[in-house]
Amino acid sequence: MKGISYMKVYEMFDNDQGLSVGCLLYYEKERSFIIELDDALDEWSAPLIFSNMVKEGRFTASREQSALWVKERIVPNDRQNIDSILVNAKLHEYDEFALLVQSRGASSQDYIRVRELPEPFDYVKERMKHNISECVTCQDNSLLLFFNDETVRKVQIDECLSCSGVDKVIANEDLFMSGHVAAGGYCVTFNDSIDIPAIYLYEKGVGVPLTMENFISFVKMNIVDSSGACELLECSRQNLQYLTAKEHITPIKTNMKGNLYLKGRLITSRR
Repeated sequence: MKGISYMKVYEMFDNDQGLSVGCLLYYEKERSFIIELDDALDEWSAPLIFSNMVKEGRFTASREQSALWVKERIVPNDRQNIDSILVNAKLHEYDEFALLVQSRGASSQDYIRVRELPEPFDYVKERMKHNISECVTCQDNSLLLFFNDETVRKVQIDECLSCSGVDKVIANEDLFMSGHVAAGGYCVTFNDSIDIPAIYLYEKGVGVPLTMENFISFVKMNIVDSSGACELLECSRQNLQYLTAKEHITPIKTNMKGNLYLKGRLITSRR
């Protein structure tokens, strides 16, 4: 499963009731938290910060919600004596995850603690099937999404206005084009500040008769770099640059080190 290699897994359990509350997932590369609650919880047994979410039948917390839960259980980074606290914790810098693990997630507000697990619970693995493996931002303001369950769906970004900040994404092309998969496929993020949850996109998306294998095969067989374009057109790099500048051929992606071209368009340009 994508992201497993750098994902840390911790069980959240009620030390007083002996009750498993859920899983805390930590993605080291992004320093992102995701909380998956046990679906046996109700609004009364769930942690207070998630009670409304559970009442609505949702058990996967967003990155923002998950981070807030963590922040409530550790010393804040603006604490007056934070430097001495970090020294005592043997930390060179403020690290939310390290502080949470050292305290086992203890808080005066409840009896919930955290302990490491070798892998997520089965219900978490099942939910992860609806996470995103790849995302392509398209020129028609849509997202082409490849999910872990091998389905492919397309979503128009203006259908996601109920998600916070999406109006800004629609109004700013550069912001929209920054969209990429984040936090183990749990969301598509724009500039790492505006997130759209994967489950929301899964439900909103329209199925596309395409597989990841088809997509990869297309890329391998139909996209060539500058060297490949020169070989196909039997021309020098200088000639290729001239043809590109005169718009006789158009790259699909430009780069300081070279461009990428569609093979079919290059073949057509020779006729």
